[in-house]
Amino acid sequence: MGFLLSISRLIDSLNTFTGKFVTWLTLLVVVISAGNAVFRKVFHISSNAWLEIQWYLFGAIFLLAAGYTFLKNEHVRVDILSQRMSERTQVKIDLVCVLLFMLPVCGLIIYLSWPFFMLSYETLEQSSNTGGLVRWPIKLLIPIGFLLLALSGISHIIKCTAFLGGHGPNPLARQSTKSSEELLAEEIAREAAQREQQAGVK
Repeated sequence: MGFLLSISRLIDSLNTFTGKFVTWLTLLVVVISAGNAVFRKVFHISSNAWLEIQWYLFGAIFLLAAGYTFLKNEHVRVDILSQRMSERTQVKIDLVCVLLFMLPVCGLIIYLSWPFFMLSYETLEQSSNTGGLVRWPIKLLIPIGFLLLALSGISHIIKCTAFLGGHGPNPLARQSTKSSEELLAEEIAREAAQREQQAGVK
């Protein structure tokens, strides 16, 4: 079990790194979107390439962050019934669902999307829009994104098995009772208070 848990930690590190990388992509999307809007409204300049890069980056954020979202247990859950059950039963349900539904779907999408990407890559598929971008990089993100999600599912299976065997904590337990939005709001408030204090000192 120790070896499997080390694999789980390695997978989690990969998804954590990817998740942090995606946060910078989010900032980049905001900057590009704002820049496009300014240039279009003020200078009447527009470019299909800059519009498409927004779509590409949005797709990258969605696909690459899926594994990290699952790792942090922040994905949408419909657990009206399971939340009334014991911790062990909840973990068993999660284990079965990942094995029977999540991993097969991820595997199927990877299997179907790889030829889709390869065809685009071999033909150097170009956007049909004038001045648009090549298409294969964004198509490559489909199998990569679902591979990261599948790896996160494998890590979750290991942690569920470890918990049921008494070798680890409950992987379904949230790290905080507060939502991500509440934690973000608190962080923003702390930073604002620090800036006010610094301004007062000056």
